[in-house]
Amino acid sequence: MQLTHEQEAIIETGFEHCVITAVAGSGKTTTLAHRIKHLLNEGHDPQRLLILMFNRSAREDFAKKLSRVINTPSIGLPEIRTYHSMGYRLYKRFINEGYLAPIQSDVLQEHEIHYQVWRLITQLAPQSLQDEIKRSKKEHVETASNFIDLVKSTLSSTEIVFEELGITDKYRYLIELYDRFEQWRKQERRITYADMLYEPVMAIHQNPALQMLVSNKMDIILVDEYQDTNEIQHLLLKYIAGTRARVTVVGDPDQTIYEFRGARPEFILNRFAEEFESPKELTLSYTFRYGHKIALLANHLISFNKGRKDVICHSHPSTPATEITQHSSTDDARFIADYAKQLASEGGNLNDVAVLFRVWSQSVQIELQLLEQQVPYKIDRARGALFTREVQTISAILELAAGRFAAMPAVDRQQRFEQILRFPHIGLKEFQLRQICQALAEQPTGWGTILEQMKLPDLKKIQSIKIDRTAKLFRRLEGKSGSASSIVRFYVQESDLYEGIRSLAMTHESAEERIGTVKGVIRYLHSLNLPPEETLIHLDELRARAGKQNNEAGLLLSTMHRTKGLEWPIVIIPGMMDKFLPYTLRTSNDMQSLMESERRLLYVAMTRTINHLHLLVPPTMEQGGSATSELMPSRFVKEMRFDLCDELGEKLLPADSQSELTLNHAPTKIARRYAELKQVTLKQLDKPTTKQNDEPPTWHHDAIHHAIFGDGNVIGEDDRSFKVKFEDGKVMDFSKKSAHLYFSKR
Repeated sequence: MQLTHEQEAIIETGFEHCVITAVAGSGKTTTLAHRIKHLLNEGHDPQRLLILMFNRSAREDFAKKLSRVINTPSIGLPEIRTYHSMGYRLYKRFINEGYLAPIQSDVLQEHEIHYQVWRLITQLAPQSLQDEIKRSKKEHVETASNFIDLVKSTLSSTEIVFEELGITDKYRYLIELYDRFEQWRKQERRITYADMLYEPVMAIHQNPALQMLVSNKMDIILVDEYQDTNEIQHLLLKYIAGTRARVTVVGDPDQTIYEFRGARPEFILNRFAEEFESPKELTLSYTFRYGHKIALLANHLISFNKGRKDVICHSHPSTPATEITQHSSTDDARFIADYAKQLASEGGNLNDVAVLFRVWSQSVQIELQLLEQQVPYKIDRARGALFTREVQTISAILELAAGRFAAMPAVDRQQRFEQILRFPHIGLKEFQLRQICQALAEQPTGWGTILEQMKLPDLKKIQSIKIDRTAKLFRRLEGKSGSASSIVRFYVQESDLYEGIRSLAMTHESAEERIGTVKGVIRYLHSLNLPPEETLIHLDELRARAGKQNNEAGLLLSTMHRTKGLEWPIVIIPGMMDKFLPYTLRTSNDMQSLMESERRLLYVAMTRTINHLHLLVPPTMEQGGSATSELMPSRFVKEMRFDLCDELGEKLLPADSQSELTLNHAPTKIARRYAELKQVTLKQLDKPTTKQNDEPPTWHHDAIHHAIFGDGNVIGEDDRSFKVKFEDGKVMDFSKKSAHLYFSKR
C-alpha cells in the first residue's frame, strides 16, 4: 500500500517516546510493522526490541504482518508478546529468585474457577438470596468471577471496586468471596489468567529490588491498543521500560469501551505523558475503512466528548464511498426483517450485515421477527431469546390460560408451576415451593382454590400475602380469554413482576435487561394479536426454527461491546432513542463521564461500517411520533448532524471536487475543519430557514436549577423520570413530562 505522510512520519521518527492517536481503520498495525523494519534497518538490536499486544490472536496476526513487511530472512525478528505472557515469564523468574512462592505449572481453567466460585457463593451468600442464586447460577458465577478479575486489574481495594460497580448491598458477600478464593488459590499453589499479571506487578510494586531486576533491559518497546490499558498493565510497562527504553504506544481514546474490565482513556490521554518524559505526539487520522459521510458523522458525535484528543478522522482518497441512511422507525424488528429479505431477494449476502444494539434485551423482538419471517441469522450469544427463563415462563402462563395444564402429565405440570411461582418468586424456601407445586400438579384443575386452601406452617406475613395473591391470579388465569399479549400484561401487573425482578437482581442493569426481555416479548405478542393457543403453536414453531439455525450463515445480531476491531459492509444500529443510546438506567454522580462512555460506544459501532450504515430512529412528534419519553430520539442524533454530513459527504465524493462548496445546511466547525483537510472552503446557501428548537430536554443537562430546591446535578434517569442530587445532598425523582415547569439549565 501507498503510505501516507502521517505513516511515514511515524515510521521514521527518532529514538524517543511516542504516543500515537490512531483513528478507526487507520492501518496502525501496518504502520507499526514498517516502523519496526525501519528500526532494524538502522541497526537496532532485535533482542532489545519488545512488542506488546493485547491478546494471542492480535499477536499472531501482527507476527504474520511483520514477517510479510520485513521479508528478509537475514534480519532477526523482535519478540512479540501479550501482556499476560510477559507477566507469566516474570512470575516464573520471581519464583526462581525467591520473591514469589512456587506454583503449579497449569493455569486455572475457567471451569475450575467457576466451580470454586460457586462453592463459595453457596457458603457466603445470605439465605434470603440462595434460591434466586441457584436459579441464576450462571449469571452469579460469572459476576463473581469477573469481580475477582476486575480487582486484579487495579491497585484499588475490593471495597472500592465493589462500590464502583454499583452492585446492591445484599451482594456484599462478594468482598469476602474474593478473600476466600485467594486463600484457596494460594493454598493450592494455583494461579488464574489475571494472576499472570497481577502477582508479578504487585511484587515489583512493593519491592524496589525487583524494580531494579526487571527494568532497563530493553531499548525500544511498542504497545498496540493502548486505549484498552488498565492500571496493572500500565504499571508493568512502566517497570519494564525503566529509564532506558523508548516507548511507543498506539491507540484511540475515542474507542475506550472496556471500562468494565478496568480500561481507562486517561492512560493514553494523560498518564503516559506524565510518566514517560516529553513523548512526541503523532496522529494517524486517515481511515481506510469508510468514506466521508461516516467520518463526518463520527467526528460530529465524538466532538462532544471532553476527555479525548482533538483529532479529525477523515477518509483516505482510496477509500470507497460509504452511504448513510437515517430511517424513521416505529418497529425496528420489522424493518430489519424486511430489509434482510429484500437484500437477499436482490442477491445480497446476509453475512455482510451486522445488527449492533446497546443491550441484549433489544435483540428479543428482532430475533422473534427474523424467525417469523424465516430470515437466517446468527446471534453472538450462547442461546437466543426463546430459550431464556423469561420466555419459557411466559409460555407457561399462556399454557395455563389456554387450558393446556389439564392434559399434561403431572411431572410437566409441576415443572410449569415451579417456573411461574419463581417469576416473581413468592418468597418461600425451595423445599416449600416444591411441596406446593407437587400438590398443585396432582390436581387437573382448580389450582387457585387449592393454593388458597393450603395450610403451610411458619409463614411470614409477606409470604402469606404473596401466596394469596398468586392463588387469585391462578383462578383468573385459568381459561382466561383475550389476546396473548393482554394476558401477559395482566400477569405482569397483577403479580408485580417487574418489582419482583428488581428486588432480587444483582445490579440495576441486570434487572433492566430481564425486564426489557419481558417487554420485548410482550411487544412481539401484541404484533401477533393471537389468542393463547395459537400463540403457543406459533412460539413452538419459532423455537423449532431457532434450534435449526446455522450459526455460520445469516446476518449477525450482537451488542456494540463485542464488535471492537471488527468490520462489516453493512451495519444497522436500531434503538436510536434515549432509552438505549445513551443507556442511562443507572445513577451516577458523574453523568458527564457516563455520557462520554456512551458516545464512545456508539462511535465504535458506527465506525464498523464499510459500505452502508443504517440508523433506526423513532419519529419525532413533528413526524407523527409518540410524545412519550421512551420513544424520544437519542440526544446523540442531533449531535451527529446527519443531514449536514450526508450533504457534505456527497459533495466531497468526486475526485475533482470544487475548491468551494455551497451547502443547504449551516456548516459546523467540525465540517469546516474536515473540508479544510480536503482543501475545500464551505459556504451556506443564502436562503431563509425554518428555525427549530434545538434546546435539549432538562434531563440532558448535567447541571440544572429547580425553582424550589435550587441547584443540582442529574445523576440518572429511566423511561419516565430522572433523578437529581441537590447541593444539600438530597436525591429526588422528577417526572420528565412536567420538568419544563420547574427546571432550567444552570
